[in-house]
Amino acid sequence: MPKDGGIGASTKRREDVRFLTGKGRYTDDINIRGQAYAWFVRSDVAHGRIDRIDTSAAEAMPGVVKVFTAADFAGVGGIPCGWQVTDRFGKPMQEPKHPVLADGKVRHVGDPIAVVVADTLEEARDAAEAVVIDITELPPVLDMKAALSADSPKVHEELSSNLCYDWGFVEENKGAVEEAFKAAAHVTTLELVNNRLVANPMEPRVAVGDYESHSGNHTLYTTSQNPHVIRLLMGAFVLGIPEHKLRVVAPDVGGGFGSKIYHYAEEAFVTFAAKQVGRPVKWTSTRSEAFISDAQGRDHVTKIELALDAQNNFTAVRTETYANMGAYLSTFAPSIPTWLHGTLMAGNYRTPLIYVNVKAVFTNTVPVDAYRGAGRPEATFQLERVIDKAARELGVDPVELRRQNFIKPDQFPYQTPVAVVYDTGNYHATMDKLLQISDRAGFEARAAESRARGKWRGFGVAHYIEACGIAPSNLVGQLGARAGLYESATVRVNATGSISVFTGSHSHGQGHETSFAQVVAELIGIDAGQVEIVHGDTSNTPMGMGTYGSRSLAVGGSAIVKATNKIINKAKKIAAHLMEASEADIELKDGKFTVAGTDKSVDWAGVTLAAYVPHNYPLESMEPGLEETAFYDPSNFTYPSGGYGCEVEVDPETGKVTILAFSAADDFGNIVNPMIVEGQVQGGLAQGIGQALLENCVYDENGQLLSGSFMDYAMPRADDLPSFNVDHSCCTPCTHNPLGVKGCGEAGAIGSPPAVVNAVIDAIHRAGRTDVTHIDMPLTPSRVWQALNA
Repeated sequence: MPKDGGIGASTKRREDVRFLTGKGRYTDDINIRGQAYAWFVRSDVAHGRIDRIDTSAAEAMPGVVKVFTAADFAGVGGIPCGWQVTDRFGKPMQEPKHPVLADGKVRHVGDPIAVVVADTLEEARDAAEAVVIDITELPPVLDMKAALSADSPKVHEELSSNLCYDWGFVEENKGAVEEAFKAAAHVTTLELVNNRLVANPMEPRVAVGDYESHSGNHTLYTTSQNPHVIRLLMGAFVLGIPEHKLRVVAPDVGGGFGSKIYHYAEEAFVTFAAKQVGRPVKWTSTRSEAFISDAQGRDHVTKIELALDAQNNFTAVRTETYANMGAYLSTFAPSIPTWLHGTLMAGNYRTPLIYVNVKAVFTNTVPVDAYRGAGRPEATFQLERVIDKAARELGVDPVELRRQNFIKPDQFPYQTPVAVVYDTGNYHATMDKLLQISDRAGFEARAAESRARGKWRGFGVAHYIEACGIAPSNLVGQLGARAGLYESATVRVNATGSISVFTGSHSHGQGHETSFAQVVAELIGIDAGQVEIVHGDTSNTPMGMGTYGSRSLAVGGSAIVKATNKIINKAKKIAAHLMEASEADIELKDGKFTVAGTDKSVDWAGVTLAAYVPHNYPLESMEPGLEETAFYDPSNFTYPSGGYGCEVEVDPETGKVTILAFSAADDFGNIVNPMIVEGQVQGGLAQGIGQALLENCVYDENGQLLSGSFMDYAMPRADDLPSFNVDHSCCTPCTHNPLGVKGCGEAGAIGSPPAVVNAVIDAIHRAGRTDVTHIDMPLTPSRVWQALNA
């Protein structure tokens, strides 16, 4: 049994006390004396030339401090992209300028053109309506394939075309893949869409800029998942502020799901404007504004082909994908459909040959970047759907076709044909567990009961793998990353034995303040209540890369372990001196240092006090104090995996899909806090089911966002979801980080969409409609009904 508060204990999240009692401190709670308010004037057309901006009427209105346009940003850098992709011909991607405010042209609905700064929010909003902007509308570029035609309008005139890059992976496999398809006994082909999503975290984005004229110090308070990266990008590439003069603070953040990783124009604007107007400037996004200014997710159109031999072994996979970049390149956008997608196309399977082609396209839509899972859900959806379709074409059990082609437990570490090496896993075990907890054996009886009520019941499975804890820095640097992807921690032990841990990771719902404390408490053997976790402020936390990609424990936690072990090693030296023993004989257990084989001991607090009151201390060999910093750069990704099962009922009269049960059997390696893990999985499942059945970001032919509010964008509600059956008892610990953890934050959103779609197709096939082989997400009642009545 885990010790109270240590690794393995389902300790309640300590941060929930302030959240549930209304004591959280979010960015919108921050108000600085004398602050002004910003209101953005945004484009209401998708593509157009700015002919005139007249701010005179707005500037004359009550309370207006200043109206900003692109002219005020002359000499200021544009919003940078954090990843450069090289295409299959060895050429770097096309990288357009991304100005803070639209300069000469607007490229999507929501593109910021001007900003009113006023004494009150109401005055800023009223004056924004008085800004006159004349725009000559241009034909919008919306369809990705049409965007690549020679006669298509250009989103960016300075580029040669709307193609950002044409990426091939693994290029040297291309010829062998083609030969494998020619020799195949069976080929399954599937064309599918990975629908565009809006992240919609509970807390909209907020940015507050402050400037001290006497010191030259800038401070940005922002809703960010990685404040250090915002400081680096904004300071070095946009505003030219030295890092020691720029502080970025991300306090409590109400969800992110990827949409708060990036550096946005609004952050640069309030930081710049605060100095210009000589007072703090605050901007708070409205929910409708978030729909047209926050980076959106997914939006891929793919053709995937699976080749099999006469024994139904997978021999090759080939894909062609069009990936929407939107109007500009967001921070990590180029890496999502390439290195975070192509490298996962092996899935859980022993497919010897794989070729992935991705054409990234600029369109007159909101920029697209990472959304929970980021590339891994897209890869999993393609693979798990085409495998299911192949099983139906071959007349074999979809579960058994997967089992036959799984990587076997004795084959790890396993080198995939798409660069990555899986260190551990047992996919047969997770599939076995899934079938057990979902009671697949009893499905036929349940299906008969549904038929008696005129409903069609189906059972769908999917098996996923993801690469978490993006790593290592030298590798991702070769792949185009413009930053390192390490993590850092400083562990400061106080004289009385309590501990403050300063981490470069950032929590926006993951429970860091609880689970990180459990790790430190376990290593030392003290109560987790003695450990404080500090994050989100670049002025007091070491340089870090933030939180995304399920990297918190695997990378951030490993840095904490390294720093804590340094503390323990020094503390042992002090304890050995106090007890006049050899350091090699000192043992630490349950917060007490003992000399092996004796009854001599000194407790944790006694050693920490000696470190700061060094009356009896080996001064000649070490300096007083007990504080250490460590950086951890992982040697490999971690590879969580799992089997998901979905049971649905389809109403053939209306097309409505009801999820009756959903089971998830995951392998996350070692678990620090099972309760937090289960919560993360359930949240991911809700988002994945939302994509599969409900959510869809839709633009009309003019580039207007039709699904621009919750009246038109269907978020999942409680009655759309079943009670989830979540299991993580299958455990193959990661072999290359000190905790043996793999990551759990994105899994639910990765494995659930194909499981849901597979279940719906299964229900339709069981009813005799084998002509319906695929329905694109979201599987709304109208889409299902249309497929049944085509």
